[in-house]
Amino acid sequence: MSELGESVFFSAPDGLRLHAVDHGRGISDALPLVCLPGLSRNARDFAGFAEHFVTRAKPRRRVVCFDYRGRGLSEWDRNWKNYNVVTETEDLLAGMAALGITHAAIVGTSRGGLIAMTLAAMRPGIMRAVVLNDIGPVIEGDGLTQIRAVLSRAPKPSNWDEAIALQKATMAKHFPALTDQDWASETRAKYREVKGKIVPDHDPALVRTLTSIDLRDRLPTLWPQFMGLSSLPVLVLRGEHSNLLRHDTVQKMAKRHPDLRHVTIAGQGHAPLVHTAGIPELVEDFLKTRRR
Repeated sequence: MSELGESVFFSAPDGLRLHAVDHGRGISDALPLVCLPGLSRNARDFAGFAEHFVTRAKPRRRVVCFDYRGRGLSEWDRNWKNYNVVTETEDLLAGMAALGITHAAIVGTSRGGLIAMTLAAMRPGIMRAVVLNDIGPVIEGDGLTQIRAVLSRAPKPSNWDEAIALQKATMAKHFPALTDQDWASETRAKYREVKGKIVPDHDPALVRTLTSIDLRDRLPTLWPQFMGLSSLPVLVLRGEHSNLLRHDTVQKMAKRHPDLRHVTIAGQGHAPLVHTAGIPELVEDFLKTRRR
């Protein structure tokens, strides 16, 4: 197995060729983890996180990380309107079936957490526990505005050093805890080198899913979808400087959910890097104490 695990390709329900990274496929003694990245992100965000569970955690666990359509090594969709949570949840179910995953703990960063909540409505029995990384049923417009601005004005670095510097300049205010190594890892996960050029690793049309939303209006809440997780143990990670998930929203989530644990990740914003700040150990402990 390589550092990034084993690449696996499968077909979406509409025939699009999609990609996942399977870490520790031979591990079968514990519930596997299925990792779902943020809106424009990809499976590489979970490489370090997966390494912990495959090599050091007790018990060791298989970890499968998905690239949504239009991200990472998955095929781009000709119709940008298919970049939506319902379609991506259907893609996930197809991928889990192709990889023989009947039950899993879901780790969802931002968009991935929305997919977990959608999964609770479409196929709740497939989940045994859920980690929501900086996402909840109330999404702040300021956070979406920032994400839209970053996607709309994606820089075009000429080399990796410049890419790292640009990433740090964009995010450092909300991520003072990150080290130089963290910035390099974050940048390598976000960008890909294609024909000598360093480009964001997603379909540029993805930004249209946000430009089509009027962020001046009050965004709808997702409390019914969140309550679909009420029968499952849930761990919520919130970045201390997050502008997408408010602290008071997490408090309301805890009051409504009978088995919810929440942790603030110091010195990070939206969304915390899951291989840092002891997050792998937090998730490992969460799964142990829930006897899952």
